[in-house]
Amino acid sequence: MEPTTSVNQYQCSGCKADMAFDPDLGQLKCPYCGHAEAMPEVTATRLRSTLQEHDLAAFINTNRTQIAQLATTAQEVSCPGCRATISFEPPDVAGKCPFCATSIVTQESHASDPTLAPSALVPFTVGRKVALKNLRDWLAFRWDWKDLKAIFLPGQLKQLAQNKALTGVYLPFWTYDAQTASRYRGERGEHYYETETYTTTNADGKQERKTRQVQRTRWYSKSGQVSRFFDDVLVPATRAISEKKLKQLWPRLTVSKLKPYSAEYLAGFKAQRYEIPVKEGFERAKAIMADGIRSDVRSDIGGDTQRIHSVSTDYSQETFKHILLPVWMATYRYGGKTYQVMINAQTGTVMGERPVAKWKVALAVAIAAIIVITLIVTATG
Repeated sequence: MEPTTSVNQYQCSGCKADMAFDPDLGQLKCPYCGHAEAMPEVTATRLRSTLQEHDLAAFINTNRTQIAQLATTAQEVSCPGCRATISFEPPDVAGKCPFCATSIVTQESHASDPTLAPSALVPFTVGRKVALKNLRDWLAFRWDWKDLKAIFLPGQLKQLAQNKALTGVYLPFWTYDAQTASRYRGERGEHYYETETYTTTNADGKQERKTRQVQRTRWYSKSGQVSRFFDDVLVPATRAISEKKLKQLWPRLTVSKLKPYSAEYLAGFKAQRYEIPVKEGFERAKAIMADGIRSDVRSDIGGDTQRIHSVSTDYSQETFKHILLPVWMATYRYGGKTYQVMINAQTGTVMGERPVAKWKVALAVAIAAIIVITLIVTATG
């Protein structure tokens, strides 16, 4: 495929510059003359059609689900550092990889290859200014003994709160629906109490006998079946960020925030193509469903406590959809390691990794030692 170096779709009708999506306005806005244009109108019919699920078995077996580029003008680059495939829309440029901070040369980008089209996305609603403020608050020095890294944070990290340090990225996710029917074998435990006699030594050094109530458990075999319908189980489709971190950043999906996918939302932002295939994503969704199923099994077994020996689950009505979720990212290197800070661009929640400035730790230890020595000298003087 021939390299593509420039595209121009969302032109400002006033000055002909490339427009970008403005989270504060919820519209396309020209960064030069300020002209704004409304996003495409979303009718109830289009929203229902967009959020319709794809049949999972049909896709896996025939691989004939709608495919499309993220946008007709999208440019893709492959990061030489972490190998993530990133799409971006003008007027954005490649710059640095939002995941590992490796420099990416824009001239090596190419038109994006066809991929499974996103059904919907949650647009950026937290703008850059608010995201930077939240990042500055997160980086601010504070005495918090529950979070020592906030005390010993390197001073150089303040540069992260600069305007250009944040990159807006749409991350790929899958959502899965499934009806489950689970057969189980286990045991129900019912507590009872017995009076136990024991010997202890009293304050006078004499032994005396006392009694106490001790909890025991009777176990009864139990088997049965539980069923549950899982709706919109959210699974990250990227390998560039750990699943654990993304679950903390996006613990759940608010379906009402979804908008039908439109390439205009990508204007001025990057978007990562999914790396985890649909089938693998469903296996991860099953692991999430398993927690809910085991909870249902425990409730069905009843009693005071439960033992689960086996659970066998059948899945039906399995469907999925591909969505994009917005994140502000700042990636930096310190002490030879790469750290990521992410901001949920829908809620403003900040989550990231903080390194520790070793010299600050050493200084704190030295000051503490001086204080202890001073107190000892004073006490013995």
